[in-house]
Amino acid sequence: MIEATSSIDEELERARVAWLYFNGGQTQQEIAKRMNITRLKVNKIIGQVRLSGHVQVNVNLPLTDCIELADKMSERYGLMETVVVPDLDDYMEQKRVIGEAAGTLASGLIEGRDMGVGIGSGRTLSFAVRSVQARPKFDSWVVGLTGGVTSGSASNSFGVATTFAHMLGVECHYLTAPIYCVNPESRNALLLNDEITDVLARTEIADIGIVSCGNLELETSLTQIRVVKDNFDAVLKLGAVGEFMGYFLNASGEPIDHFLNNSVIALPPDKMKLKPISILVSGGLRKIPIMRAILRGGYVNRLVTNESVAHALLQGPR
Repeated sequence: MIEATSSIDEELERARVAWLYFNGGQTQQEIAKRMNITRLKVNKIIGQVRLSGHVQVNVNLPLTDCIELADKMSERYGLMETVVVPDLDDYMEQKRVIGEAAGTLASGLIEGRDMGVGIGSGRTLSFAVRSVQARPKFDSWVVGLTGGVTSGSASNSFGVATTFAHMLGVECHYLTAPIYCVNPESRNALLLNDEITDVLARTEIADIGIVSCGNLELETSLTQIRVVKDNFDAVLKLGAVGEFMGYFLNASGEPIDHFLNNSVIALPPDKMKLKPISILVSGGLRKIPIMRAILRGGYVNRLVTNESVAHALLQGPR
Protein backbone atom coordinates (compact mmCIF):
# COMPACT_ATOMS: atom_id res chain seq x y z
CA MET A 1 0.00 0.00 0.00
CA ILE A 2 2.81 2.41 0.88
CA GLU A 3 4.59 1.60 -2.39
CA ALA A 4 1.38 2.14 -4.37
CA THR A 5 0.77 5.50 -2.70
CA SER A 6 4.36 6.53 -3.33
CA SER A 7 4.02 5.60 -7.00
CA ILE A 8 0.85 7.69 -7.35
CA ASP A 9 2.52 10.66 -5.66
CA GLU A 10 5.53 10.39 -7.97
CA GLU A 11 3.29 10.23 -11.04
CA LEU A 12 1.35 13.29 -9.88
CA GLU A 13 4.59 15.18 -9.22
CA ARG A 14 5.84 14.22 -12.65
CA ALA A 15 2.59 15.35 -14.28
CA ARG A 16 2.59 18.67 -12.47
CA VAL A 17 6.22 19.43 -13.40
CA ALA A 18 5.50 18.59 -17.03
CA TRP A 19 2.34 20.67 -17.12
CA LEU A 20 3.96 23.72 -15.51
CA TYR A 21 6.92 23.53 -17.90
CA PHE A 22 5.26 22.71 -21.23
CA ASN A 23 1.80 24.27 -20.73
CA GLY A 24 2.36 26.84 -17.99
CA GLY A 25 5.50 28.29 -19.54
CA GLN A 26 7.43 28.33 -16.25
CA THR A 27 11.21 27.96 -16.00
CA GLN A 28 12.84 25.01 -14.28
CA GLN A 29 13.94 27.28 -11.44
CA GLU A 30 10.40 28.62 -10.96
CA ILE A 31 9.00 25.10 -10.87
CA ALA A 32 11.61 23.93 -8.38
CA LYS A 33 10.79 26.81 -6.05
CA ARG A 34 7.04 26.36 -6.45
CA MET A 35 7.11 22.62 -5.75
CA ASN A 36 9.93 22.70 -3.18
CA ILE A 37 12.13 20.28 -5.10
CA THR A 38 15.59 20.66 -6.61
CA ARG A 39 16.15 22.08 -10.05
CA LEU A 40 18.10 18.93 -10.89
CA LYS A 41 14.99 16.85 -10.18
CA VAL A 42 12.88 19.14 -12.37
CA ASN A 43 15.38 18.78 -15.20
CA LYS A 44 15.39 15.00 -14.80
CA ILE A 45 11.58 14.77 -14.90
CA ILE A 46 11.36 16.95 -18.01
CA GLY A 47 13.92 14.75 -19.73
CA GLN A 48 11.98 11.60 -18.79
CA VAL A 49 8.73 13.05 -20.07
CA ARG A 50 10.34 13.97 -23.40
CA LEU A 51 11.72 10.45 -23.79
CA SER A 52 8.43 8.81 -22.83
CA GLY A 53 6.60 10.51 -25.71
CA HIS A 54 4.00 12.15 -23.47
CA VAL A 55 4.86 15.56 -24.90
CA GLN A 56 3.01 16.25 -28.13
CA VAL A 57 1.02 19.42 -28.72
CA ASN A 58 -0.29 19.17 -25.17
CA VAL A 59 0.99 17.36 -22.10
CA ASN A 60 -1.39 14.42 -21.79
CA LEU A 61 -0.44 13.31 -18.31
CA PRO A 62 -3.18 13.03 -15.68
CA LEU A 63 -3.29 15.72 -13.00
CA THR A 64 -5.07 13.62 -10.41
CA ASP A 65 -5.95 16.41 -7.99
CA CYS A 66 -7.43 18.54 -10.77
CA ILE A 67 -9.50 15.61 -11.99
CA GLU A 68 -10.80 14.96 -8.48
CA LEU A 69 -11.72 18.62 -8.06
CA ALA A 70 -13.51 18.58 -11.40
CA ASP A 71 -15.57 15.54 -10.40
CA LYS A 72 -16.53 17.16 -7.09
CA MET A 73 -17.52 20.39 -8.82
CA SER A 74 -19.70 18.54 -11.33
CA GLU A 75 -21.42 16.63 -8.54
CA ARG A 76 -21.99 19.64 -6.31
CA TYR A 77 -23.33 22.00 -8.95
CA GLY A 78 -25.02 19.50 -11.25
CA LEU A 79 -22.65 20.15 -14.15
CA MET A 80 -22.29 17.84 -17.13
CA GLU A 81 -18.54 18.47 -17.31
CA THR A 82 -15.89 20.43 -15.43
CA VAL A 83 -12.27 21.06 -16.36
CA VAL A 84 -9.87 22.28 -13.67
CA VAL A 85 -6.35 23.47 -14.52
CA PRO A 86 -3.47 24.04 -12.06
CA ASP A 87 -2.92 27.42 -10.45
CA LEU A 88 -0.31 29.76 -11.88
CA ASP A 89 1.13 32.85 -10.20
CA ASP A 90 1.10 34.96 -13.35
CA TYR A 91 -2.31 36.58 -13.94
CA MET A 92 -2.28 36.50 -17.74
CA GLU A 93 -0.72 33.05 -17.92
CA GLN A 94 -3.57 31.78 -15.73
CA LYS A 95 -6.08 33.27 -18.14
CA ARG A 96 -4.23 31.70 -21.05
CA VAL A 97 -4.25 28.16 -19.69
CA ILE A 98 -7.90 28.39 -18.63
CA GLY A 99 -8.76 29.69 -22.08
CA GLU A 100 -6.77 27.02 -23.87
CA ALA A 101 -8.42 24.30 -21.78
CA ALA A 102 -11.79 25.74 -22.78
CA GLY A 103 -10.70 25.76 -26.41
CA THR A 104 -9.87 22.07 -26.19
CA LEU A 105 -13.23 21.31 -24.56
CA ALA A 106 -15.13 23.33 -27.16
CA SER A 107 -13.25 21.70 -30.04
CA GLY A 108 -14.50 18.27 -29.03
CA LEU A 109 -18.08 19.51 -28.82
CA ILE A 110 -18.02 21.33 -32.17
CA GLU A 111 -15.98 19.03 -34.43
CA GLY A 112 -17.94 17.70 -37.41
CA ARG A 113 -21.30 19.06 -36.25
CA ASP A 114 -23.83 21.41 -37.77
CA MET A 115 -24.50 24.06 -35.14
CA GLY A 116 -24.71 27.66 -34.10
CA VAL A 117 -22.09 28.72 -31.58
CA GLY A 118 -22.54 31.74 -29.32
CA ILE A 119 -19.50 33.41 -27.79
CA GLY A 120 -19.10 36.07 -25.12
CA SER A 121 -16.21 38.44 -24.56
CA GLY A 122 -13.14 38.91 -22.38
CA ARG A 123 -9.45 38.05 -22.34
CA THR A 124 -9.92 34.46 -21.22
CA LEU A 125 -12.31 33.80 -24.10
CA SER A 126 -9.91 35.50 -26.52
CA PHE A 127 -7.34 32.86 -25.53
CA ALA A 128 -9.98 30.14 -25.84
CA VAL A 129 -11.03 30.92 -29.40
CA ARG A 130 -7.43 31.17 -30.62
CA SER A 131 -6.76 27.64 -29.40
CA VAL A 132 -9.81 26.00 -30.97
CA GLN A 133 -8.99 23.21 -33.41
CA ALA A 134 -12.26 22.04 -34.90
CA ARG A 135 -14.09 22.06 -38.20
CA PRO A 136 -17.88 22.06 -37.91
CA LYS A 137 -20.12 21.42 -40.89
CA PHE A 138 -20.34 24.07 -43.59
CA ASP A 139 -23.64 25.63 -42.52
CA SER A 140 -22.48 26.29 -38.95
CA TRP A 141 -22.07 29.85 -37.69
CA VAL A 142 -20.82 31.97 -34.81
CA VAL A 143 -22.75 34.73 -33.08
CA GLY A 144 -21.59 37.27 -30.52
CA LEU A 145 -23.79 36.99 -27.44
CA THR A 146 -23.42 40.60 -26.31
CA GLY A 147 -23.22 44.07 -27.73
CA GLY A 148 -19.84 45.76 -27.73
CA VAL A 149 -17.73 48.15 -25.71
CA THR A 150 -15.46 50.83 -27.15
CA SER A 151 -12.19 49.62 -25.62
CA GLY A 152 -10.17 46.40 -25.42
CA SER A 153 -10.76 45.39 -29.04
CA ALA A 154 -8.96 42.04 -28.90
CA SER A 155 -11.24 40.86 -26.11
CA ASN A 156 -14.31 42.82 -27.21
CA SER A 157 -17.28 40.72 -28.26
CA PHE A 158 -16.68 41.70 -31.90
CA GLY A 159 -13.00 40.75 -31.80
CA VAL A 160 -13.57 37.45 -30.00
CA ALA A 161 -16.42 36.44 -32.31
CA THR A 162 -14.42 37.35 -35.43
CA THR A 163 -11.43 35.28 -34.33
CA PHE A 164 -13.65 32.36 -33.37
CA ALA A 165 -15.42 32.32 -36.74
CA HIS A 166 -12.06 32.51 -38.53
CA MET A 167 -10.68 29.57 -36.54
CA LEU A 168 -13.78 27.49 -37.31
CA GLY A 169 -14.02 28.60 -40.93
CA VAL A 170 -17.65 29.73 -40.65
CA GLU A 171 -19.67 32.93 -40.97
CA CYS A 172 -20.08 35.35 -38.08
CA HIS A 173 -23.02 37.43 -36.86
CA TYR A 174 -22.62 40.48 -34.63
CA LEU A 175 -24.81 42.41 -32.24
CA THR A 176 -23.85 45.76 -33.76
CA ALA A 177 -24.99 47.78 -30.78
CA PRO A 178 -23.53 48.91 -27.45
CA ILE A 179 -23.83 46.40 -24.64
CA TYR A 180 -25.55 49.05 -22.49
CA CYS A 181 -28.05 51.65 -23.59
CA VAL A 182 -28.53 54.75 -21.45
CA ASN A 183 -31.98 53.54 -20.38
CA PRO A 184 -34.60 50.89 -21.25
CA GLU A 185 -36.35 53.29 -23.65
CA SER A 186 -33.16 53.64 -25.70
CA ARG A 187 -32.85 49.86 -25.80
CA ASN A 188 -36.43 49.51 -27.02
CA ALA A 189 -35.74 52.05 -29.74
CA LEU A 190 -32.68 50.09 -30.90
CA LEU A 191 -34.73 46.91 -31.03
CA LEU A 192 -36.88 48.48 -33.74
CA ASN A 193 -33.91 47.68 -36.00
CA ASP A 194 -34.63 44.32 -37.65
CA GLU A 195 -30.94 43.50 -38.04
CA ILE A 196 -30.37 43.71 -34.28
CA THR A 197 -33.48 41.71 -33.40
CA ASP A 198 -32.55 39.06 -35.97
CA VAL A 199 -29.11 38.62 -34.38
CA LEU A 200 -30.62 38.58 -30.88
CA ALA A 201 -32.91 35.79 -32.07
CA ARG A 202 -29.86 33.96 -33.36
CA THR A 203 -28.20 34.21 -29.92
CA GLU A 204 -31.19 32.32 -28.54
CA ILE A 205 -31.13 29.49 -31.07
CA ALA A 206 -27.36 28.92 -30.93
CA ASP A 207 -26.71 25.36 -29.74
CA ILE A 208 -23.66 26.31 -27.69
CA GLY A 209 -22.99 29.30 -25.47
CA ILE A 210 -19.41 29.94 -24.33
CA VAL A 211 -19.23 32.76 -21.81
CA SER A 212 -17.18 34.36 -19.08
CA CYS A 213 -18.08 36.77 -16.27
CA GLY A 214 -16.84 39.90 -14.56
CA ASN A 215 -16.22 40.94 -11.00
CA LEU A 216 -17.20 44.42 -9.87
CA GLU A 217 -14.11 46.58 -10.00
CA LEU A 218 -13.94 50.08 -11.38
CA GLU A 219 -10.97 49.42 -13.67
CA THR A 220 -12.66 46.86 -15.94
CA SER A 221 -13.66 47.81 -19.48
CA LEU A 222 -17.31 47.16 -18.68
CA THR A 223 -17.46 49.25 -15.53
CA GLN A 224 -15.72 52.10 -17.35
CA ILE A 225 -18.78 52.53 -19.57
CA ARG A 226 -20.30 55.83 -18.49
CA VAL A 227 -23.80 54.58 -17.69
CA VAL A 228 -22.35 51.76 -15.58
CA LYS A 229 -19.82 54.00 -13.87
CA ASP A 230 -22.55 56.51 -12.98
CA ASN A 231 -24.65 53.75 -11.41
CA PHE A 232 -21.86 51.64 -9.92
CA ASP A 233 -22.59 52.47 -6.27
CA ALA A 234 -26.31 51.83 -6.73
CA VAL A 235 -25.62 48.43 -8.29
CA LEU A 236 -23.41 47.47 -5.33
CA LYS A 237 -26.03 48.62 -2.82
CA LEU A 238 -28.58 46.36 -4.49
CA GLY A 239 -26.34 43.37 -3.79
CA ALA A 240 -24.69 42.77 -7.16
CA VAL A 241 -21.63 40.51 -6.95
CA GLY A 242 -20.65 40.68 -10.62
CA GLU A 243 -21.89 40.67 -14.19
CA PHE A 244 -22.81 37.81 -16.48
CA MET A 245 -23.16 38.76 -20.16
CA GLY A 246 -23.70 42.32 -18.95
CA TYR A 247 -26.43 41.44 -16.47
CA PHE A 248 -25.75 42.20 -12.81
CA LEU A 249 -26.49 39.25 -10.51
CA ASN A 250 -26.82 39.00 -6.74
CA ALA A 251 -25.24 36.24 -4.64
CA SER A 252 -28.19 33.93 -5.31
CA GLY A 253 -27.72 34.25 -9.04
CA GLU A 254 -30.76 36.47 -9.59
CA PRO A 255 -30.62 39.63 -11.73
CA ILE A 256 -30.84 42.68 -9.46
CA ASP A 257 -33.72 45.11 -9.81
CA HIS A 258 -31.95 47.98 -11.55
CA PHE A 259 -32.66 49.69 -14.86
CA LEU A 260 -29.24 48.63 -16.23
CA ASN A 261 -30.49 45.05 -16.40
CA ASN A 262 -33.32 46.31 -18.63
CA SER A 263 -30.92 48.28 -20.81
CA VAL A 264 -28.62 45.44 -21.91
CA ILE A 265 -28.19 44.31 -25.52
CA ALA A 266 -27.25 40.67 -24.94
CA LEU A 267 -28.61 37.17 -24.53
CA PRO A 268 -30.51 37.11 -21.19
CA PRO A 269 -29.14 34.67 -18.58
CA ASP A 270 -32.39 32.68 -18.40
CA LYS A 271 -32.04 31.95 -22.13
CA MET A 272 -28.56 30.54 -21.52
CA LYS A 273 -30.14 27.91 -19.27
CA LEU A 274 -32.03 26.48 -22.23
CA LYS A 275 -28.97 25.70 -24.33
CA PRO A 276 -27.88 22.07 -24.70
CA ILE A 277 -24.28 23.16 -24.15
CA SER A 278 -23.36 26.18 -22.02
CA ILE A 279 -19.80 26.69 -20.82
CA LEU A 280 -18.56 29.15 -18.19
CA VAL A 281 -14.88 29.93 -18.70
CA SER A 282 -13.36 31.93 -15.86
CA GLY A 283 -10.88 31.84 -13.00
CA GLY A 284 -9.05 33.87 -10.41
CA LEU A 285 -10.02 34.46 -6.80
CA ARG A 286 -11.71 37.79 -7.54
CA LYS A 287 -14.25 36.00 -9.73
CA ILE A 288 -15.44 33.58 -7.02
CA PRO A 289 -18.56 35.53 -5.91
CA ILE A 290 -19.96 35.95 -9.43
CA MET A 291 -18.97 32.42 -10.48
CA ARG A 292 -20.76 30.99 -7.44
CA ALA A 293 -23.81 33.11 -8.29
CA ILE A 294 -23.86 31.84 -11.89
CA LEU A 295 -23.59 28.24 -10.73
CA ARG A 296 -26.31 28.77 -8.13
CA GLY A 297 -28.52 30.21 -10.82
CA GLY A 298 -27.99 27.10 -12.96
CA TYR A 299 -27.16 29.16 -16.03
CA VAL A 300 -24.44 26.84 -17.37
CA ASN A 301 -23.88 23.09 -17.56
CA ARG A 302 -20.11 23.08 -18.04
CA LEU A 303 -17.23 24.90 -16.35
CA VAL A 304 -13.54 25.56 -16.98
CA THR A 305 -11.57 27.14 -14.12
CA ASN A 306 -8.43 26.83 -11.96
CA GLU A 307 -7.65 24.88 -8.79
CA SER A 308 -7.94 27.56 -6.13
CA VAL A 309 -11.30 28.72 -7.48
CA ALA A 310 -12.61 25.15 -7.55
CA HIS A 311 -11.48 24.65 -3.95
CA ALA A 312 -13.26 27.85 -2.88
CA LEU A 313 -16.46 26.97 -4.73
CA LEU A 314 -16.55 23.61 -2.95
CA GLN A 315 -16.39 25.29 0.45
CA GLY A 316 -19.28 26.88 2.29
CA PRO A 317 -22.95 26.71 1.28
CA ARG A 318 -23.80 25.79 -2.28
